[in-house]
Amino acid sequence: MNIINKLTLRHLMKNKKQTLVTMIGVIISVAMVTAVTTLGSSFLGLMQKQTIVDNGEWHVIYNNVNKVQLEAIKHDAATKELIISKDHGFALLQGSQNINKPYLFIKAYNAQGFMNFPVELSQGRLPQQANEVVISEAIATNAKVTYKIGDRLTFDVGQRLNNADPSDIDLFQNDQLRFNNGSSTETLTHTTTESYTVVGFIKRPVWEQAWAPGYTVITYVDESMMGINKTVDASVVLKKVNNAVFTHAKDLAKTNDINTFKTNDTLLRYYGVMGGGLGKTYNSLLVIVMLVIVVGSISLIYNAFAISVSERSRYLGMLSSVGATKRQKRNSVFFEGAIIGLISIPLGIICGLIGIGITFLFVNAMLEGALGVTEKLSVIITPLSLTMACVISIITIFISTYLPAQKASKISAIDAIRQTTDIKLTGRAVKTSKLVQRLFGIEAEFGLKNLKRNKRRYYATIWSLVISIVLFLSVSFFTSNLQRSLGISQKGYNYDVGVYKEGEDLTIDERLLKSIVSLDGVTEYSLIQRMNDGFTWVNGETIPTNVQNYLTHQNGLYKYNLTVNALSDEKLQAYAKQIGADYTKLVNTDHPTAIIIDATAYSDEKDKFIETNGIGAKVGEILDLVFTDVNEKETINKVELAAVTDQFPMGIVRGSFQLNLVVSELVFDKLLKRNKDIQAYSGIYLNSKDPLKTQQDIEEMKSNLSVMNLFQDRKRSEQKITLISVFVYGFVALITAVSIANIFNTISTSIALRKREFAMLRSVGMTPKSLNKMLNYESIFYGIKALSYGLPISGVIMVLIYRSFMHSFSYGFILPWTSMLYVIVAVFVMVSLSMFYASVKVKNANIIDVLKQENI
Repeated sequence: MNIINKLTLRHLMKNKKQTLVTMIGVIISVAMVTAVTTLGSSFLGLMQKQTIVDNGEWHVIYNNVNKVQLEAIKHDAATKELIISKDHGFALLQGSQNINKPYLFIKAYNAQGFMNFPVELSQGRLPQQANEVVISEAIATNAKVTYKIGDRLTFDVGQRLNNADPSDIDLFQNDQLRFNNGSSTETLTHTTTESYTVVGFIKRPVWEQAWAPGYTVITYVDESMMGINKTVDASVVLKKVNNAVFTHAKDLAKTNDINTFKTNDTLLRYYGVMGGGLGKTYNSLLVIVMLVIVVGSISLIYNAFAISVSERSRYLGMLSSVGATKRQKRNSVFFEGAIIGLISIPLGIICGLIGIGITFLFVNAMLEGALGVTEKLSVIITPLSLTMACVISIITIFISTYLPAQKASKISAIDAIRQTTDIKLTGRAVKTSKLVQRLFGIEAEFGLKNLKRNKRRYYATIWSLVISIVLFLSVSFFTSNLQRSLGISQKGYNYDVGVYKEGEDLTIDERLLKSIVSLDGVTEYSLIQRMNDGFTWVNGETIPTNVQNYLTHQNGLYKYNLTVNALSDEKLQAYAKQIGADYTKLVNTDHPTAIIIDATAYSDEKDKFIETNGIGAKVGEILDLVFTDVNEKETINKVELAAVTDQFPMGIVRGSFQLNLVVSELVFDKLLKRNKDIQAYSGIYLNSKDPLKTQQDIEEMKSNLSVMNLFQDRKRSEQKITLISVFVYGFVALITAVSIANIFNTISTSIALRKREFAMLRSVGMTPKSLNKMLNYESIFYGIKALSYGLPISGVIMVLIYRSFMHSFSYGFILPWTSMLYVIVAVFVMVSLSMFYASVKVKNANIIDVLKQENI
């Protein structure tokens, strides 16, 4: 080691506090980059595992392929695993006690299918022959039909046919049983007789919807069982998952004359593979967010060096005075940066990974009981995240050390030692407005002059504050839009179970209501009366342009469908209070009023999710609600809008090009009397601790009730939102912590370097009270300046993030006013606290000792 490097090491050891501050800045920066990239990869890994558990592991499915096509898929270079499946059809379940589930649904898999799809064996073994089956446990618990292992079953297996509506075709397992007047209108057609031996039992498959008309029965199939004219579905797990999956699947289907195929977009998006607008959204958001993080990281490291530029300049000047060359001085600074980097970068990576690991321990404890999340977050370390953290830190340290070295090499040794280039003392440079002194006193003028006379330190501090503001607001805006876009793409069910009456009388009476809501497990309910056949004509000027293309129109007016919903008095009062409506107006039958939920969401022809208002309704507006009777005679009902909202009460969900009116039961009855040919119906909407048990209890009442159990769809939607929330709020918390550390580190270091300045002011008579006042004004100047730059820059980045989301979604731009208010308050609080903390230390120092110090 040469003498210059030895001196550099000695300098670092002697200035331990400054060295430690610089190292902490680098460690925090590296930890932030490592934590963010690791958090992202770990979250995607969790979503991959959870999606596989829920829906199976496959990437592309080719439908109805023959033996030749199956061989081509099997031997394709991209195929890693081949899953064969076949929907045999439906068979009547003799003796079923559940009128809503009269069938067995028979499906076949090959051995690979049993591994890749969520088939959970509870007793016996899986089928190995075409004449063997495993049956769902729900057949015994729900249908009250008992089988045992070894039973020989013979069924007539066919397809469902709705006799009441010949146009109602292609009825599958996800289509609810068709009823009319309390009786099923279905029969089975194209039946064949099949015999099976029961070899085991499985738990109810997660893919079986609660309203599915058949209990799942699974048998075995493989390519050796395929005849010349037989077809199966072929699901493929690819060797390599990338964006080529879409074009490759299309080309393979075209080459082998396969009519239909489908990609598993739900799983592929968690591999980062997305097509169309969603891919553009993902890629552009990734670039923007990573740029914000990288710039923040660079700022944090650079400020750790920039704050102590004066100290290093003096040290380099001393080296120059004893004969050090420009190259030696430059190498000395690079060596200093290398030493700090060698120590800080590994520590930063370790701290980032440990921090994420500890966070996951707490998060997993919460997720275990939340919404059926079965998988756990685990730390997934990728070479990309580690490489990115190292490269960013190395480049930043190089820039941060190179600039001071270049500057120091260009000035004389005397100037570097005296720091005459750092401190600007010309009258023009430190000139302030006389208004400052008149309004705020001499302390405010001193504070402003202090900032002006050392602009490098001032700008470094301001830049640190600006970066912290931009980081927090950008990430906060990103996370809120991420949750908003996810909410739009989900179906938005706000209840678990819907109960409806079948037959001629579609209304649910008080006795039946009490019987249902008193069932064990029911936690909340809502009874809604409803009329579906209303519409209104609306001037096209108030309807969004992108909605007009989907509506019937004539003479500049557009036809919009409306549903009238009546809430009970108790529920209506609570809902009116929630949205700020006047309940007394809603129960006035002499002047009918309603609340309109003026919100719609739909997916356009490019699969872009669009959220918008429906008709641009306004409070006080009179709406012409039109009903058409059996003779096509229209009845116009005038209803005043008492409130306009986008909030949905329990039991009402958002539809595409369908708006909802919410009225009182009194107003509903009056409308119903005026429109006698319109049939109203009622529904009970329930939340339950055990939705499947609640469904079974209701079905056992045998009161011509139709039960729609949506808990699986709701659970999956809420599960995604919960997991996204955990991720994004963790992200915000991380950025907030880093921003606070950045501000505190920068300002406290800046104040610490001003010991001699404070000692000089105290020596000429400045009192502690005046010194505090000066620092308070400096805090205000810092905060105002930082906000004047930080808020506009954040606004630009918000617009860029918003435009990225608009590749796949469409909704209004909303500024995060709450987050902005938090930032404004937090900036002044953090600046004041940082200055107070640092100033307490320097104010207690002995004036003579501080003035005599050469090394600060």
